[in-house]
Amino acid sequence: MPIRAARASDAAAICAIYNLGIAERQATFETRPREPRDVLEWLEQDLPFLVATDDEAVTGFARLSDYSDRCVYAGVGEHGVYVDPRARGQGLGRRLLEALAAEAGRRGYYKLTSRIFTENAASRAVHLAAGFEEVGVQRFHGRLDGEWRDCVLVERLLGEAAAAASARGSRAGRAG
Repeated sequence: MPIRAARASDAAAICAIYNLGIAERQATFETRPREPRDVLEWLEQDLPFLVATDDEAVTGFARLSDYSDRCVYAGVGEHGVYVDPRARGQGLGRRLLEALAAEAGRRGYYKLTSRIFTENAASRAVHLAAGFEEVGVQRFHGRLDGEWRDCVLVERLLGEAAAAASARGSRAGRAG
């Protein structure tokens, strides 16, 4: 399945996949279904936003949003990845995350981060397979349908940050 930049003509399909994610209650705290115009607003932000297609039908997407408006975090992107239930289990989520990381790196990002519900084993596994690390748990991070949910923090370092972390790890290994 090819991966390409999202286009305005993909808005309805992206919205449908995201709304399935909302309905499943395993990937987001959001409860209000989105409209295609919401997706068009995301596209207007000109941040990395990719779709996977099967014969031109959108089967999944991955996108970045700003992590913070503070200048020190300008290279950090918060991401989301959603795959149509009919296309799951084929490695598509991993491929979307890897492509998103590559595009983010090209655009100067040094870190991708997100939160995953602790019980969402599939998303956690996909992130680990795509080179992300679990770096902590946010307990009682929010309520969904009246129930407290914990979230695992995931991150993937890119570019210079990844190289610096690797060098730091190598030095630590030699010192021990």
